[in-house]
Amino acid sequence: MGSTGPDRTNDARDRDSAGRARNARPRDGLGRPLPYGADGVPRQPEGVVRTPPETVAEAQRLLDEGKPFHAHEVFEDAWKSGPEEERDLWRGLAQLAVGLTHSARGNVTGGARLLRRGAGAVVEWTAAQGQPRPHGMDLPGVVAWARGLAEAVERGDGPVDASRSAPRLT
Repeated sequence: MGSTGPDRTNDARDRDSAGRARNARPRDGLGRPLPYGADGVPRQPEGVVRTPPETVAEAQRLLDEGKPFHAHEVFEDAWKSGPEEERDLWRGLAQLAVGLTHSARGNVTGGARLLRRGAGAVVEWTAAQGQPRPHGMDLPGVVAWARGLAEAVERGDGPVDASRSAPRLT
């Protein structure tokens, strides 16, 4: 990250070269903002168009590394760039990654809620499309993982380790 922060001469918000608001602060592995100039985890580039297998592989790698916030960004790219009929699937998977992020940060209510919302979206997509294993993903297994983690978080089973609690997508 190495920079001391964005130029803030005319605007208190971080902006990209096109003037769109962007948060340039470095982040930790769970996506929490760190002070400007701190060493953070490299951010996922935005707007990357990947094939579905590339999306699944990259998201799984990030989940395994304990970086569900970054996996969420990969799923978000897929929902924004993929075919219309798959957008709800990728959005649901992104919600699951954010649910894991919040759970690992200790946000019991938000984590459990997002895990359940994402699981519901994946179930709805699967029912509508009739595809329980699109792109080699085990969606019934992912849904069971999400619901189980939501219950464990609400029971207070202890801190959630993002990498040890990561789902197996395939």
